Amino acid sequence: MEKKILQFAVIAFIFFAQNSFAQELYMPRNIKKAYAEGTRSKDGKPGKNYWQNHGKYNMEISVDPKTKIVSGTETIIYENNSKDTLKNLAIRFVNNLHKPSAPRGSSVSDDFLSDGLTITSLKIENEVYKEDARNWGTVGNVKLKKAILPHSKTILNIQWNYPLSKESGREGQIDETTFFVAYSYPRVSVYDDYNGWDRLPHTDRQEFYNDFNDYVFSVKAPKNYVVYATGDLLNPDEVLQPEFAARLKKSYTTDQILHIANEQEMKSGIVTKQYDWNVWKFEAKNISDVTFGLSDHYLWDASSVVVDKKTNRRASVQAAYDIKGTDFVNSVKNNQYALDWFSNNWPGVPYPFSKMTAFQGFADMEYPMMCNDSQMGDPVFAQLVQDHEVAHTYFPFYMGINETRYAFMDEGWATTFEYLIGIAEHGKEAADKFYQDFRVKGYINDRSTEEDQPIISMSTQVSGAGYGNNSYGKASLSYLALKDMLGDELFKKALHAYMDTWNGKHPIPWDYFNSFNTATGKNLNWFFNNWFFTNNYLDIAVKNISSDNKIITVENIGGFAIPFDAIITYADNSKAVLHQTPSVWEKNQKTAKIILKSTKKIKQVQLDGGIFMDATPENNILQIK
Repeated sequence: MEKKILQFAVIAFIFFAQNSFAQELYMPRNIKKAYAEGTRSKDGKPGKNYWQNHGKYNMEISVDPKTKIVSGTETIIYENNSKDTLKNLAIRFVNNLHKPSAPRGSSVSDDFLSDGLTITSLKIENEVYKEDARNWGTVGNVKLKKAILPHSKTILNIQWNYPLSKESGREGQIDETTFFVAYSYPRVSVYDDYNGWDRLPHTDRQEFYNDFNDYVFSVKAPKNYVVYATGDLLNPDEVLQPEFAARLKKSYTTDQILHIANEQEMKSGIVTKQYDWNVWKFEAKNISDVTFGLSDHYLWDASSVVVDKKTNRRASVQAAYDIKGTDFVNSVKNNQYALDWFSNNWPGVPYPFSKMTAFQGFADMEYPMMCNDSQMGDPVFAQLVQDHEVAHTYFPFYMGINETRYAFMDEGWATTFEYLIGIAEHGKEAADKFYQDFRVKGYINDRSTEEDQPIISMSTQVSGAGYGNNSYGKASLSYLALKDMLGDELFKKALHAYMDTWNGKHPIPWDYFNSFNTATGKNLNWFFNNWFFTNNYLDIAVKNISSDNKIITVENIGGFAIPFDAIITYADNSKAVLHQTPSVWEKNQKTAKIILKSTKKIKQVQLDGGIFMDATPENNILQIK
């Protein structure tokens, strides 16, 4: 009987603990409602009533290099998996950012501006809609003649065109005959369980939020243009001359880096089939977006790498670059290493897609299965940028992050993986120095108010340095601090539990918090509150040492629960390094006491936070007279 009572008590405790986790952290009213309705669960998993909508996109896209016009015909089968009746459709077209009337986060040149999207035909369930989209911003609205009922489908047929901007940012013209075509089709915006329609405009600062959809699409391009895209190329024999199709197919099964097409071959017009136009066909399923680039003179390299050692599954690794793109000569080699390392180390989840292509452009930006990076003239920095963009494969493309609202949920992780792979590539000293110089120093040495806004702040509500630091450096530091506190084994267990549960879905910050609580069996809310919901910063100090040399008191002036080393120099000049994990701040986030076992006389105490750079390092040393 006593055993049963004990078991019941343990079960009750676990149930109470799991259900109290989320309540301890601030939660907006709309998020509370999602938990109350059971679409989210306080154990960190999707709730029993979780749902998300889905689209099947079939698209025929054409790019005319002479007119710089992209045009398309698409059919969307849209599934409303919610319990709501949809009387409107929010249609998102990010490239309307180029319209002069679009709200933007910064000034632009005339070459950035364009007329934006024109819809030439729109049918929904075979009903014709008189909509040309000329008055749309980056999100338009279509009032439906026939509502979409819960758990039903509707079919959209759209014909459209838009001009590629002369000035290339995340997309546009790279040179006269090279184009990166991203965010290039009208899409149904996300309708989710905590905000309904995602109608937030794209302003070129905050990034993206998309449903997981299935895509079959084609790109029609003139002869001698090679098209590089998200997804699997379905018809290499129809668009490439036999020798080049054979090279590409060989690259799918070898570690050898192959030059699919070199400069002279591209110039000679012997790479593609010599029809006036070639139609390149691609397919990608359960993915949040598709994109493509094309050029008539870019060099083309390819190979592959085993990304899942249990199944020997390979991923294609490709690069497309100008003859002057010296940084890209090693792109395939570097991405072979990156895909292998990310798959087997951090995050330690096999690369989930079939391909990764590095395309030379100007954006230093990630896309599903592609990155659009600029020529740096510095191969080490170029590798780091490419590593960062490839790391985004996991966040936000494997995990369906709402980057628009919660950029720290993807940029923070990409920055963390960028740092960890940097240690493997260049050693800890070099990786630490780069991380400090590039991710922390500017933030911690700037006392401006915007630097210390809570990370949880919605990304659309912070700007400038506040946006950058909340999204990248501060968020990454929080993940690295948690890794230090939990240890690699438990941290990876929790990270995998979170990723296994939420890949292909739409996690929000509270899902991350709750998932880690459950996976670790610990109530980490004190830590999450400390890092995400406060105005804390990085600043600790040696307050004093007891007269008997037994206790060192450390003051947390900035407030963040950070790890640090206490470096003790004794009177005989011997040293001891005592590492303190963030758990030292759990009971008292303002003051920590380090108990010393040695009885030797102390000459100096120094605190070293490493990459957790201190705002006032001068008070990190205490000399004992």
